[in-house]
Amino acid sequence: MRSFLFAFVAGMALATGAQAEDFSLSSPDIQDGKAPESMVLARAYGFGCDGANIAPALIWSHAPVGTKSFVLTLYDKDAPTGIGFMHWVVVNIPADQTAIAASGVLPTKALQTRSDIGVPGFLGVCPPAGEAHTYVFTLSALKVDALPVDANATPALVGFMTRANLLGQATLTFSYRR
Repeated sequence: MRSFLFAFVAGMALATGAQAEDFSLSSPDIQDGKAPESMVLARAYGFGCDGANIAPALIWSHAPVGTKSFVLTLYDKDAPTGIGFMHWVVVNIPADQTAIAASGVLPTKALQTRSDIGVPGFLGVCPPAGEAHTYVFTLSALKVDALPVDANATPALVGFMTRANLLGQATLTFSYRR
């Protein structure tokens, strides 16, 4: 009986792990690993770019078993800050969602929290002139229905709470050169 129980538990762990490994994130707007021009930051933000600042459509599948909500982030690991730059943070995306439409139209319960510019909302790509940066969308599957934060939550606080409730992550990496 003990060996049967061990085999059953081990099989369940492998099945859950396999599903977490299949968790994927993609975008029909990001082709060949390159950001579309529509994602470039708008001039009003003052970083020297003149884009439309439109979030791309995102699609995901095979979330880990037990997922109750998602957190989505967009991070520039090459930003000249020494620690990168968080361009977008969205929490409390319902577990039944499998996509976000272009322009970042979010489900009712989802909440945008502060980016590294200090305000909620999507900030498009905008590396310094002459540079190419690598950006990463990360979709985190959580074991809780919602993170207890408001729109003023910092990216660090959201990151801490995400890690504390994490079931799995899917990423989409792309680049943009200006």
